[in-house]
Amino acid sequence: MIFGAFGIYIIVMSIFFEFTTLTTIFSIFAGIVYIGAYQFMSYMARATYTETGQLVSSGVDLNMQGGIGEHVKDIIILTSGVQVLSLMSNYFWLLWLLAPLRALWMLWKNILSPWFFQEAPQMTEKDEKKQKKMERKMARVTYKNH
Repeated sequence: MIFGAFGIYIIVMSIFFEFTTLTTIFSIFAGIVYIGAYQFMSYMARATYTETGQLVSSGVDLNMQGGIGEHVKDIIILTSGVQVLSLMSNYFWLLWLLAPLRALWMLWKNILSPWFFQEAPQMTEKDEKKQKKMERKMARVTYKNH
């Protein structure tokens, strides 16, 4: 997918259009995204061995549902789509903003929202006894001071 999208983009841009500063910058950024995503997925899938050659870890399954590999593949798919669609209009480069928006949504949904809206912990019988004991102690201290 990387070679297909980047190849189509370079060939069509070379034949029918001219590379402006904006398209060059976005093309370089797309190349950096492709290389970074590919290298990250390659690193994740790499097997590790001991000095004797025994397999320690076979690497991460990149097709695991809900795993980080799935999100990296989504970045590659988004970048490929944006790059090919940008042949019609440079405004399609704005679709790249979907990646940080999705990251913010996942941050809210998985981390921030549960943290903000979690229910108060239920008091156990032991906690209730401690609370009543503390209230009696505070009442005595208040009574002595008056």
